[in-house]
Amino acid sequence: MLIALLLAIVTCFLIPPDKQYLGYFDFNTLACLLATLAIVCALKNVNFFYFLAERTVKIFKSARSAILALVYITFIGSMLIANDMALLTFLPLGYLVLTNTQKEKHMIFTFVMQNIAANLGGMLTPFGNPQNLYLYSKFNIPTLEFMGIMAIPFALSVLLITVCCLIFIKKEPLVFEGKTAKPEPKRTALYLILFVLSVIMVFRVVPFWIGLPIILIILLIADWKAVAKVDYPLLFTFVFFFIFAGNMARIEQVRNFFSYLLNTDTLLFSVLSCQVISNVPSAILLSQFTTNYPALLIGVNIGGVGTLISSLASLITFREYCSHNPEKSGKYVGVFSAFNFSFLIVLTGVMLLLEHFV
Repeated sequence: MLIALLLAIVTCFLIPPDKQYLGYFDFNTLACLLATLAIVCALKNVNFFYFLAERTVKIFKSARSAILALVYITFIGSMLIANDMALLTFLPLGYLVLTNTQKEKHMIFTFVMQNIAANLGGMLTPFGNPQNLYLYSKFNIPTLEFMGIMAIPFALSVLLITVCCLIFIKKEPLVFEGKTAKPEPKRTALYLILFVLSVIMVFRVVPFWIGLPIILIILLIADWKAVAKVDYPLLFTFVFFFIFAGNMARIEQVRNFFSYLLNTDTLLFSVLSCQVISNVPSAILLSQFTTNYPALLIGVNIGGVGTLISSLASLITFREYCSHNPEKSGKYVGVFSAFNFSFLIVLTGVMLLLEHFV
């Protein structure tokens, strides 16, 4: 957020603030993000996701099946509640399962797979990743077309994640002795209704200027702490990058340079951009210089794997792991890099082949 703020301030000296600044902001994206993050925090506060995941994991009897369940839950969760919130919800569960079954040796692998699952699982839906929500809104992409664009990389990601779990985790006996958590029925039902409303907002059925106030007012009454726990730095990162990207797009030399690179190969350049400035800023910045949204959409999604900063969600995983095992942070980065770059190479290679030869 601070880096985004600095970039915004620097570009403000190049392009002084004027009326065009208002056109930089995608208010629908910001409203949908705020609504979704607040509702997810409320659902977390009543143990809804923990309850669902815990009941699922308890039916499995081996380390392989339990870890597969954790990874799949994170994968599916990212499709529904966004990648960063899926990790914040299910990484602690992964830690709980492994520590309560004396399987801490699988901690790094499980966290890395959950991280990859969160970043790649969200690619199928418009609200699965922040960059998806932004591009979906900016280019007015029809929902079925959006899902069609992402179907192949999504299916390939599912296959790669499953194969990795089957190869690297053995069928070791597993006994889970964790405590049962039961969500509050009435509050859970209320929050699920609000979640449906937020999804309807994403699909533009209900205008954000109607849906967002309703959601925030109800949450402030029912659980004001959920609103307080929202990841506001993420929202402000968007705001500042809207300013930065908007100003950059108005600089002729920059516009010509990025337009040339993106016209050369939008998919490849967007993947490489994510490795340096992360996928959300890449989506915001590069969308100013191309209309080839299918390639850009694929690029900023598969580009979420790779370096530790290719997705802001990856930093959440790294922080969570280091909070439990600070002495093994170096080992984590090594394993993380090996798997992430392997996924990046395979996914990018396949999609480039399909783009150029199919």
